Amino acid sequence: MKDRILETADRLFYLQGLRAVGVDTIAAEIGISKRTLYNHFPSKDALISAYLARRFVAPRASDKSPVEQILGTFDSLERRFSAKDFRGCPFVNAVAELGEDRSVRKVAVAFKESRRLWFRDLLIQLGVADAEALATQLALLVDGSIAQDLVRNDPAMARAAKEAAMVLLRNAGVKVDKTSVAAKPASKKPRRSSTA
Repeated sequence: MKDRILETADRLFYLQGLRAVGVDTIAAEIGISKRTLYNHFPSKDALISAYLARRFVAPRASDKSPVEQILGTFDSLERRFSAKDFRGCPFVNAVAELGEDRSVRKVAVAFKESRRLWFRDLLIQLGVADAEALATQLALLVDGSIAQDLVRNDPAMARAAKEAAMVLLRNAGVKVDKTSVAAKPASKKPRRSSTA
């Protein structure tokens, strides 16, 4: 039951927003009482914390080269942007809605930093002199492409960010060849309504 509650909360929180979705809505969607929900999650705050923890997924280990992994991030984003249910980064969304909540901000910062450190570690493997700074720049490209897709409803924003990442990598002395940049463009997604 706990997994069903969390799965439902995850879907509703992400698609509709943390403030917009109450525990009544989540319980009704599953067909349980609020009391049953509270037996598993003592408060909405606890449910939000579990939702964010569920979304905090570390990148998978890969046998691809560091360059392929870095640039593959933008290919993955382009595919995600093409999904009808894409609503941006759940951590940024949570801070935007509940910025005064220190625990939400703390987990969002931890998630963003974990992604930046993942880039940094790959850049260190590539022998980049200032891996810290370049990792921050790549993280900014990720977040910028997400924001641009949300505003423009255009998955190609990830491709533009990938091209910028290739420039940054080349300027840092990293060899970027055709095999590390090949990717199929995602298909254009249907327009999101203004209420989404």
